[in-house]
Amino acid sequence: MLKLGIIGTGSISHHFVEAAHTSGKFQLVAVYSRKLETAEQFASRYSNVQLFDQMDTFLMNSFDVVYIASPNSLHYSQAKSTLLAGKHVILEKPAVTQPHELQDLVQTAKDNHCFIFEAARNYHEDAFATIKSFLADKQVLGADFNFAKYSSKMPELLAGNTPNVFSDRFAGGALMDLGIYPIYATIRLFGKPTHATYQAQKLDNSIDLNGDGILSYPEFQVRIKTGKNITSNLPCEIYTTDGTLILNSIEHIKSAIFTDHQGNDVHLPIHQAPHTMTEEVAAFANMIKQPNQVLYQSWIDDATHVHDLLYTMRQDSGIRFEAEK
Repeated sequence: MLKLGIIGTGSISHHFVEAAHTSGKFQLVAVYSRKLETAEQFASRYSNVQLFDQMDTFLMNSFDVVYIASPNSLHYSQAKSTLLAGKHVILEKPAVTQPHELQDLVQTAKDNHCFIFEAARNYHEDAFATIKSFLADKQVLGADFNFAKYSSKMPELLAGNTPNVFSDRFAGGALMDLGIYPIYATIRLFGKPTHATYQAQKLDNSIDLNGDGILSYPEFQVRIKTGKNITSNLPCEIYTTDGTLILNSIEHIKSAIFTDHQGNDVHLPIHQAPHTMTEEVAAFANMIKQPNQVLYQSWIDDATHVHDLLYTMRQDSGIRFEAEK
């Protein structure tokens, strides 16, 4: 069983620990927070967990892998320190804010005989392998991928405050948070596009509340919609010359139904995982225990494409983080 450390004490970290413990492949042993009382509050749900408020002391502890779910702008420096300490890193999406940061972390991981993973959970769903196989003999004409959910932090924003998820200092915004899911789905199914654009409704600090993007391929386009001040209840659709494949969601997929032009339905054999993070947790643990360098490199290549696209789309829409200003 892999010993797990945690940086970042938000609700997403509890979800990850739940999936990690349920998998039987990880055991939480250490938590770091800048404030010890915050670490204590987080760890109160678990047993035999060491608490730290000093990063260097935390990284000297004997565990195998660190899950990092701190604000986006802190990911790079915290991941770099963790890899230099010889520990594997699981970075909650988005892994970094700049493409060159990802390349540096990948090289640092290699130099220290570690793995680095981006926790973009839908990328590791078995459903996408099923969908890609089904599309293999079909001519794709385009797709619409949507993921927009009204943020629990909107009341705070509307009250005049700036939560981390809407902060330019912490590299927030809809594209970086929820938009990464349709982008990862696009890369997983169709590979790297030739061109990308993004137009958004933005705050005064340039951070996007919602937006629409286009990922262009030689023969078709994938349109994406994302947002944190809106909720989309639309399904996701993939259009082919034979008919349309409808997915109930872009992540934690429960159903995929193909309807041909004559109205006949084909239900793909999709088996929804019991937890949104089940499949990524298993994928990371298996890679650490039984390394597959070819598969791992494909993950790194796809993550590289995703972060190149995020950067390109941000520049197109005029989204600038504090460090870039």
